Amino acid sequence: MLERILEPEVMDTWEDAVEYDAMDFTDVNTAFAERALELAPSNGLVLDAGTGTARIPIAVLQRNRQLSIVAVDYSKNMLKLAETNVGDAGFQEQIVLRFADAENLDFSSSHFDFVMSNSLAHHLPDPLPFLREIRRVVKPTGGILIRDLVRPESKAALEALVQKYAGDCDEYQKKLYRDSLHASLTMAEVQELANNAQMLDVKVVRSSDRHWSIEREWRQYE
Repeated sequence: MLERILEPEVMDTWEDAVEYDAMDFTDVNTAFAERALELAPSNGLVLDAGTGTARIPIAVLQRNRQLSIVAVDYSKNMLKLAETNVGDAGFQEQIVLRFADAENLDFSSSHFDFVMSNSLAHHLPDPLPFLREIRRVVKPTGGILIRDLVRPESKAALEALVQKYAGDCDEYQKKLYRDSLHASLTMAEVQELANNAQMLDVKVVRSSDRHWSIEREWRQYE
C-alpha cells in the first residue's frame, strides 16, 4: 500500500483555484449530486463542506430547486470563483457562500437536514475533527454524504488512474490529481475514522473504482 503523502490543507492560490475549476469533473459531480438527492430530503437546509468552486451545489439545485444550501470553504480564492459560478447559474438566492473551517463550524448542533462533502477529507492531516463536526451539525435524523478518493495500493495503480481520469489534462492538473490520490485514505482508514467519530447509522462503501463514501439517508422524525 502506498504511503499517505499529504498535500496542502488549503488550495488557496489563485492558480490552484483556476486550474481546479478548469478540470472536467462533470461526471463525478453529476454522480455525487444524484446520490445526494437520493439520500437528502426533498426540501430543507443543506450544508456543503469544502464546496470549492460550488460546482456540486449548483448541480444539486439544477435537479431540485427546493433545497437551500450553505456552502463553506477555507479558501478565499475558491470562494471567489464559486461566487461567479453561482451567479452565472442563477442560484444566488438558494446558495449562501461562507468562509469557514470545516473542522470548526460556526453552526449550532443539529442545524442541518443534510450534510454533504466531496473531496475534502484528503486535504486534512487528521479528518477526525471534521467528521465529528459533521456529526454535530447534522440533525439526528439528517442525511449524510461524504465522498473522496481511495488511495491506490501501488504507484502503478495510481498512475493508471491519473491516465484514465486526467489523461487529457495539462501537466499541472495531472500533478494536482496525482497529489490528491497520494493524500487520500484507504477504505480501512475511513471505516476507522467513522467509528471513532461515532457517526451513527452510516455506511462506508466503495462507491466507484476510485471513491469511498460515508452515507446515511435522511428520515422523518418518528
